[in-house]
Amino acid sequence: MPGTTEAKDEGGISDPSFSSQIKDFERRVRILQRRIGALENENQMLRAELSKLEKETQSLRTELDKLRQPPLITATIIEMMGNDKAIVKSSTGPNFYVNVASTIPREKLQPGMRVALNQRSFAVVQDLPSPKDPMIRAMEIEDAPNVSYSDIGGLREQLLEIRETVELPLTDPSIFEEIGIEPPKGVLLTGPPGTGKTLCARAVAHETNATFIRVIGSELVQKFIGEGARLVREIFMMAKEKAPAIIFIDELDAVGSHRLDIATSGDREVQRTLMQLLSELDGFESRGQVAVLGATNRPDILDPALLRPGRFDRIIEFPLPDETSRKEIFAIHVRNMSIAKDIDFDSLVALTDGRTGADIKAICTEAGMFAIRQKRKQVTQEDFRKAIEKVQDRNKSENAPSNMYC
Repeated sequence: MPGTTEAKDEGGISDPSFSSQIKDFERRVRILQRRIGALENENQMLRAELSKLEKETQSLRTELDKLRQPPLITATIIEMMGNDKAIVKSSTGPNFYVNVASTIPREKLQPGMRVALNQRSFAVVQDLPSPKDPMIRAMEIEDAPNVSYSDIGGLREQLLEIRETVELPLTDPSIFEEIGIEPPKGVLLTGPPGTGKTLCARAVAHETNATFIRVIGSELVQKFIGEGARLVREIFMMAKEKAPAIIFIDELDAVGSHRLDIATSGDREVQRTLMQLLSELDGFESRGQVAVLGATNRPDILDPALLRPGRFDRIIEFPLPDETSRKEIFAIHVRNMSIAKDIDFDSLVALTDGRTGADIKAICTEAGMFAIRQKRKQVTQEDFRKAIEKVQDRNKSENAPSNMYC
C-alpha cells in the first residue's frame, strides 16, 4: 500500500531511516559522555577549591584563637629558682616570683634574658629574642666566607702575623694558657687601598670557620646623641652571640680620628662613639672568642688611645705588591679565565710596577672585556697590554687626596 515503509526489502537490506536513528542515538551518547567528563572535571576543581577554603578557614580560626588570647607582658629574668620558678622584672616596673611553663627548655632561660608573661597568671610562657637595631641585622654577616689563603697573592708575612693574633686564639686558645699570656685583643691593618686588607680578614674568617661581621666606620656615625655608641654595643653583643666571630671595622679613621679640644656638636657625638669603641676593645668583661680587626689607609690621624697596646696590640703594614707577589696575583685571577697559551706574564708583571692587587684584578677583567668585545673566546697578550694602559690612564686621571699613601 502507498504511504507505508517496510523495515526490510526482499534481499534483507536495512531500512535507511533505521540507520539514521542509530547514528542520532550514538551522537547523543557522545554528547552526554562529553558532558559527563566536563562535570567530573568541574567536580574535581570544586573539591580542590573546597579543600583550599577549608585550610584557609582553619588558618583563620587559629589566628582568631590567638587574637582572643590575653596580651602578654615583657619581662627580664633576674634569677632562675628551683621547682620551675623564676624571679623576673616586669616591663611595668615591679619584680615577680612566677611559674615557668613546662614547654620552655630550662637551659634556654638565663639571667638577663627577655621573656613574655601571661597577663593574668604572670607565668613565663615564651622566651623572646634580644632586641637589635634593624641596622645591626642589615650589616654584612657571613658564616665562613668563601675566601681562603690560596686566593691571596704574596703577603706571607702579613698573613703569618694575622694568623698568630687572630686564628690561633680562636682555634687553639690552650697554647696561650700554656705559655701564660693573653692573646692580642685587636689587630690594625694599614696600607694603601686595594692591597688586600679586607681580603685577608675574610680569609682568616674562612679558615677559622668564624662569623664575619663587616662594619664601615662611617656607619657608626649617627645623627642623634648616643645612637652611635648604642650601635657599637649591639655589634659586640651580636658577635658574642655568634662566637667564634671576627668584627672587621673598615675605614676606622671615620670614627677613630684625633679628639680635638675645640669641636662642634657633631664632632662630640663622634667622640662619644669612639669612647664606646675604646671601652668595648678594652672593657672589664672578656669578649671570649671574638676577634677585632681594623683597617685604614690613614693611620696617621687615628687617636693615640686606639693604638696603645691592649686595644690594637698589633699593627700590620700592607705594602704595594712586589714583582713576585704581582706574578702570584696574576696567576690567581687568570686561573678561571680562557687565555692564550703564549701569554708572557713576566712582561705583564714588569708593566704593572707600583700597581695594587685590586688594580691587577681590574686589568684581568678589562682584558676579558676586550676579548668579549671582539667576540673571541680567548684572552690574548694584546688584550692584557691594552687593559694595563687603560687602568693606568684611569689611575693617572684621578685626583687622589694628598696623604701618606696617595
